[in-house]
Amino acid sequence: MPMTVLVTRDVEARYRGFLASAMLEVSPGVYVSPDLSSGVRERIWTVVKGWHSALKRGALVMIWRERDAPGGLVLRHLGDPPKEICDADGVLLVRRN
Repeated sequence: MPMTVLVTRDVEARYRGFLASAMLEVSPGVYVSPDLSSGVRERIWTVVKGWHSALKRGALVMIWRERDAPGGLVLRHLGDPPKEICDADGVLLVRRN
């Protein structure tokens, strides 16, 4: 179970209460969990994705380690231009689509 980080920006208060029930808020809008299971992570993402599509406000980014992903990281986002992590000869880069 890898470390998961979720960052929110300009979202409603409901996100804060929900995310704080499963993760630790280390700074305003920044939530972490050192051992979040993939099932819980997927459930959290499903809930915030549903809220974001209904409310159409703010931005969220979730990142966690996954060995099979490029650079060993997975990045999900809502509300920002799409991004993708790329491995360029051992250097991790973020590419905007």
